[in-house]
Amino acid sequence: QVQVTESGGGLVQPGGSLTLSCAVSVNISGVDLAWYRQTPGKHREWIAGLRGAGYSIYADSVKGRFTASRDNAKNTVCLQMTALEPEDTAAYYCRFSGRDWGQGTQVTVSS
Repeated sequence: QVQVTESGGGLVQPGGSLTLSCAVSVNISGVDLAWYRQTPGKHREWIAGLRGAGYSIYADSVKGRFTASRDNAKNTVCLQMTALEPEDTAAYYCRFSGRDWGQGTQVTVSS
C-alpha cells in the first residue's frame, strides 16, 4: 500500500506564501503526481500536475502564483504558493500515479 502524506498547511495572510510538501512511500521517479484542493460542498479541483517526464502544468486559477516541484531522490513533491488569496482557502491533497491520495492539509488564507 502506497502511503501519501501531505504537510505544511496553516494560516496565512492574503498576499502571503506557503509551501506544501507531499512525501510518498515508494519511488516516484517517472511517475505522474498531482495536487488538488477541495472546499466544503465542492468537487475536488485539480490545480497542478507533475509529469514523470519532469515538467509541471497548472490550472488557470493558480498559474503564475503556484509552483510544483519534485525531488525524486527524496520521493517528495512540493507546492510553493505565493500571492495567496482568500479564495485559495481549501484542503490540499496530493495524488500519486492517478490513484493514491493523501489525507490532505488545510490552508486558510485570512487576515
